[in-house]
Amino acid sequence: MTTSTSSSTPPTQRVAPPEQGDEAAQLRGYVDFLRDSLRMKAEGLTAEQLHTRHEPSALTLGGLLKHLAFVEHWWFSCVLHGRDFAEPWASVDWDADEDWDYNSAAADTPAELFALFDATIAESDRITDEALATPEGLDTIAVRHPADEDPVNLRYILLHMIEEHGRHAGHADLIRESIDGSTGE
Repeated sequence: MTTSTSSSTPPTQRVAPPEQGDEAAQLRGYVDFLRDSLRMKAEGLTAEQLHTRHEPSALTLGGLLKHLAFVEHWWFSCVLHGRDFAEPWASVDWDADEDWDYNSAAADTPAELFALFDATIAESDRITDEALATPEGLDTIAVRHPADEDPVNLRYILLHMIEEHGRHAGHADLIRESIDGSTGE
């Protein structure tokens, strides 16, 4: 049976968000907690299980991993820094499949999905560290403005990541329970 983690990779251990601390530490603590929540829900599953739908939804745990990797890349690299899409996103025909991030995950192995998720989060964290090291900190204004919206700052992006990861962590709970009955942590 192929699993998403190797015997040398310990399972994800979530750290509770800090109950006290500065605003940046608390925001980042919640983002990290929810990132780890999703990762935990997907760990230890076969490729077939990662690509199992929870009917009637088309969502899969693999699709959620890839979607959230895309969301992280979009908001930190593209919006905050103003960069163009990097691969695998740059060559996607989004007009042909606006849900490519979800749908294409079925062709990815567990190792590929976790590597993309982890690498994108590492890049998001690096970008966040850089922005927080400036005098503007959480008030760092994004280079790119989301379509038809006012400029956003790093604070908004971190809050949006809490919302996005939190919503999908709830989806992941239901999908994982439908796969093997696992509930809770």
